[in-house]
Amino acid sequence: MQAQLDKNVSKHRNKFRPNALVMSVISMAVLSAIGSAQAQEAPKPAPAAEARKPESLDTISVTGFRASLETALRAKRDENSIVDVIKAEDMGKFPDTNLAESLQRVPGVVIDRDAGEGRSITVRGLGQDFTRVRINGIEALATTGGTDSSGGANRSRGFDFNVFAADLFSSLTVRKSSSADIDEGSLGATVDLQTTRPLDLKAGFTGAMSIKGMYNDLSGKTTPKASFLLSNTFADKKIGVLFSGAYSKREVLEEGFSTVRWDNGISSGGWCPPQGATLAAGTTLPTGSTATTCGPAANGVPRLANTPANQAAYQEASKAENFHPRLPRYGRLTHDQERLGLTGSFQIKPAEGTLVTVDMLYSKLDATRKEDFLEAISFSRSLSQGGKPQTSVLATEYAPNGALLYGKYNGVDIRSESRFDQLSTTFTQPTLTLEQDLTDTLKLNAKFGRATSKFRNPIQTTTTLDAANVQGYEMDFRNSDRLPVLNYGSLNPSDPNGALKVIGVPVGSASISNFTPSEVRIRPNGTTNTNDLAHLDLAWELNDKLTLKVGGDYKKFKFETYEARRTVETMNTPPASVPLGNLVTSLSGFGKGQNLPAGTVTSWVLPDLNAISSAYDIYCNCLKTGAAGGPGDYTLTSITNSNARGNNRTVTETDSGGFAMADFTTDLGGIPLRGNVGVRYVKTKMNADGYLATAGGTAVTAENSYDDWLPAMNVAANLSKNLILRGAVAKVMSRPQLANLSPGGTLSTTGTLSYTGGNPLLKPFRADTFDTSLEWYHEKNAFVGLGLFQKNIKTYIQTVKTNVPYNQTGLPMSLLPAGMTGEEVFAVSAPINTNGGKLSGFELNIQQPFSFLPGFGKNFGALFNYTYVKSQIEYVVSPTSTATITDDLINLSPRSYNATLYYDDGTFSARVSGSAREAYLTRVPGQNNNDVEGKNKTFNVDASISYKVNDKLDITLEGVNLTNQPNDQYISSQRDSVVVNNVTGREYLIGFRYKF
Repeated sequence: MQAQLDKNVSKHRNKFRPNALVMSVISMAVLSAIGSAQAQEAPKPAPAAEARKPESLDTISVTGFRASLETALRAKRDENSIVDVIKAEDMGKFPDTNLAESLQRVPGVVIDRDAGEGRSITVRGLGQDFTRVRINGIEALATTGGTDSSGGANRSRGFDFNVFAADLFSSLTVRKSSSADIDEGSLGATVDLQTTRPLDLKAGFTGAMSIKGMYNDLSGKTTPKASFLLSNTFADKKIGVLFSGAYSKREVLEEGFSTVRWDNGISSGGWCPPQGATLAAGTTLPTGSTATTCGPAANGVPRLANTPANQAAYQEASKAENFHPRLPRYGRLTHDQERLGLTGSFQIKPAEGTLVTVDMLYSKLDATRKEDFLEAISFSRSLSQGGKPQTSVLATEYAPNGALLYGKYNGVDIRSESRFDQLSTTFTQPTLTLEQDLTDTLKLNAKFGRATSKFRNPIQTTTTLDAANVQGYEMDFRNSDRLPVLNYGSLNPSDPNGALKVIGVPVGSASISNFTPSEVRIRPNGTTNTNDLAHLDLAWELNDKLTLKVGGDYKKFKFETYEARRTVETMNTPPASVPLGNLVTSLSGFGKGQNLPAGTVTSWVLPDLNAISSAYDIYCNCLKTGAAGGPGDYTLTSITNSNARGNNRTVTETDSGGFAMADFTTDLGGIPLRGNVGVRYVKTKMNADGYLATAGGTAVTAENSYDDWLPAMNVAANLSKNLILRGAVAKVMSRPQLANLSPGGTLSTTGTLSYTGGNPLLKPFRADTFDTSLEWYHEKNAFVGLGLFQKNIKTYIQTVKTNVPYNQTGLPMSLLPAGMTGEEVFAVSAPINTNGGKLSGFELNIQQPFSFLPGFGKNFGALFNYTYVKSQIEYVVSPTSTATITDDLINLSPRSYNATLYYDDGTFSARVSGSAREAYLTRVPGQNNNDVEGKNKTFNVDASISYKVNDKLDITLEGVNLTNQPNDQYISSQRDSVVVNNVTGREYLIGFRYKF
């Protein structure tokens, strides 16, 4: 299918392809220098060259935060590739409470949060799908569930960093340039997470423990956080054993305003303005040719018939400019979370030149989440969805950009919605590493491991209360476009005996006309990712200037996801024996410290899930009353349920390949050079399973394979004792998103031949990357660096509509009826490889201790980094349009920075950090006739203080999210209409750490 589809996407390829020339020139220069070095027998460098050789940073006795900066800077300086490193201040003491929040200190790395905690990262404008994570050298994929506004359950290739406690790790390394010995799969970066190992610590027994209390000022809850590390070495440090653990409990509230999306037009909104109503300056609704109303006339005001012609006239009259919220609502999300992490490491040196390491990592994240909203649902539904033709507009006002400023309505349906989720992620990873000196110059390295992440959401239940035809409902954005006034008119939302109640479909009826009755949605789901890996390489040291490496890799990755839903999600009329008041509970105290507008409802009645479950027996998975498909049908279905079918799928990828690489040091024109050059080959075989919407769900399997040659080079030149110039060039690839590979969807082999679904024949994302940096280590522990980067993305993936012969879709021929040959042309709406675009930018990184200041001022220091990224990607507007939108990559913040001011005198330590990222896109094009969707800029401030009572005891105080930064999501680049505006409060941690 891809070959034909590529022909239908006729866009200009990026003409800038300097990689071949650059690779050739650098390769010839370096290999020439290497050859010259090989011809000599262990020569002594010339005095000038000797003076310019890389100088190791002096070792001094430093502890605390400054010690972590020193070791991280040394690791960065010694690397041949372009990397950034974060080190633990001490064993079991990582600088931040969350791994993602530590990573945001790295230039070019920004994070996205869920429930106020860092969850995923974007590196140099490339989101989590383009970043690989390795734990102890093994590629891993940890996934968990989130709110719908944060992307929901992770069924993609992105890594969820909130699965792990930061205390389990000793270092993070962000590899921004590629080398042949690092396995493929990243366009953005490879992040290496390393747990602590016993032989890395001092000989003998050592240990540490930490206990803290965490207080959240929005929830008012205090919860525990604890960690420990125990390590011992034996037999003259030839055997080592280490065990560490971390436990935390977190209870936070997330509160604010949301709309889900903004919509324009009667056809999707499902409500009619009055005939002749003013829609915008100088624009009125046309009267049309029909005089009938589109529903019962409210207040005697006739309206247009809800016909396609009148809908089109309405759209034309409004110029498709006026947008309203689909589900205006205030809400509270209650997050309760427990996280337990354990690591174990055993190391043994059974003979000289032999090291065997066994690492084990276990993490369990258990959580519950309750989402409670009070919302107006009439503006989100069309007539076919039970929309509200009787809703009438009493008054309305729009901004010049088309955003609703004020509206007052009659006949509005109000809903109190409550969702409860039980979630868990279990991650396990055993790893075996063998390092063996075969001879003095030949070394073997072998690694075997399996990373398994099991996410389960066994309970996801939503229940609703409803009030029909509320009069005088108002939305008012005139004083705030983020926190509007919502007036519920004739409804008192806090009255437990009021209009908000369970409104069910009468037994024996199929539905309620022009009304969506109360609902029970039950949607259990889960995802399992398993990655098996075997790696073997040999390193042959020809001389002190040249080492050749060859190796092979085998990886088998399997992704499985499932979901089931109730066959019918509407409720029937409550049992006569159950008073309606017994099925409700209440929420109170909403909006603490949020400066909500006067008149905002701060308490309302909610569905009581336990009472509703008991009254209806909703978890019986059975038919309670009436016929199948009626309101009493509580049966859970998956493959046969069109709404759940798409999340029942698997992908298995088998990747095999190898690499050859040379590590070198030499002189070129008197300038010391070091680096590596090599090539990696990998063959990917993919098998995907999904379900087509035929015969109630037909299983279908598809296969694909492709291979890649990935050359890479890294060169570091020591221009002077403290000045390093680096350059890197590589071809890289990243495999397609998992959801896009499913062969499931909808296939029609009669009438209009069509297929809508995934595309198992997708090629990977591919790019040529170019990096350079200039690093000045101008004094001890001080650093200034400027990095430039460019990625020519040659293949991107989008969903478009085109005409393709069936035999190029990747679907099996067995699905065609007798008489079809496979040459028949189908209208296909599926993901395809489209043209990419250029991404480029720069990073500025400064690390400066204030050792030049007198007195205690010398104990201060600062860290600062700034990143600018730009990209130009052509997005297809819709499957039926040839128009495109040229905009930034999804998840790319054009500008971001991080600044830290610290003080550390060895006894007292303090630091404050601010992290900022500019607004970024999350969807292009946006839904409901909007051009884009995205998140607005953020600025987060964290702080920490510690006091060393003695060599063993530290007392600590920390503050997280001190700005109480909102999660501010928007839709439309012109209107910046609010989608989500939630806060989670500030968190304070106080405790102690003891070493023994």
